[in-house]
Amino acid sequence: MSVEAVKVEGLVKRFKDVVAVDNISFTVRRGEVYGLLGPNGAGKTTTIHILTTLLRPTSGNAFVAGHDVLKEPDKVRREVGIVFQDPSLDNQLTAYDNMYIHGRLYGLKGSDLKKKIFELLDFVDLREFAHKQVRYFSSGMRRRLEIARSLLHEPDVLFLDEPTIGLDPQTRVKIWEYIMSIRKEKNNTVILTTHYMDEAEELCNRISIMDKGRIIAEGTADELKSLLGSEVVYVRFEDSGSSNSIPCLESGFIERCSKVRKDLIEVVVRDAASAIPKIFELVTDTGLKIVEITYKRPTLNEVFIHLTGRELRDSLEEAPIPRGPRGRWF
Repeated sequence: MSVEAVKVEGLVKRFKDVVAVDNISFTVRRGEVYGLLGPNGAGKTTTIHILTTLLRPTSGNAFVAGHDVLKEPDKVRREVGIVFQDPSLDNQLTAYDNMYIHGRLYGLKGSDLKKKIFELLDFVDLREFAHKQVRYFSSGMRRRLEIARSLLHEPDVLFLDEPTIGLDPQTRVKIWEYIMSIRKEKNNTVILTTHYMDEAEELCNRISIMDKGRIIAEGTADELKSLLGSEVVYVRFEDSGSSNSIPCLESGFIERCSKVRKDLIEVVVRDAASAIPKIFELVTDTGLKIVEITYKRPTLNEVFIHLTGRELRDSLEEAPIPRGPRGRWF
């Protein structure tokens, strides 16, 4: 079996004069959580729609679970689960009935289907609400139900398109826990789109930053942060009352050192983790006493600003899925 769950080669999608996806290529390994990070309009959702066969690409190739999305769309659909950005539950039905209909569409039936439904409702802490109409659910409960439903047919690859958008912080963290459990317990490959920096950093093994339809950087969170290079270490000393008693430190591993106030210096280094022990050694030679030492690493938001020249913010919405046969799942 291939180690690649998803492979994308030179993918392009145009809507008349708008290029929504602009010649992107990437691979997702089996069992990893892969993030597509970027503002609305970056091309994330359009990419997901192509990989789940809801849109046809203008050009390029894409393979999901070993199947060509253009030549083998039915096989791709059997191997993927998806939680759409917009709600897709029937509010008039119960949680159980929403799950049941989805299972029947995938050929599940009988006691096996019933067992799987309750197992997954247990997984997302909704078993006690199995026979309650979805219209009475909170937005967080609905999201959890959509995640459970997406796992019903045991997909190889799970697509989560902005799974926590509009949710309160506590519910977001709960959804994060489910996503990590999916990877750990069920060994699914997860492709996650988000424009929340903390979400991408918390959940994803690797991240692609998308902007204006292109992938402008890819790597782990630490690898992306390393693009900015330097880290900042703050060293606070015991206050002797003299503004001249604290020297700036000098050494080959220090890029820059400056006084912030009379008891605090700022030391710019390449790698804070390896620099901090060396800083202690340097300070020992001065006879001064360190009260506190902290460091600040570049954030993903700072990386995004560095790469794009702008804040990560909402912009134009991505093009909608066209109506008609090509936009249908079954």
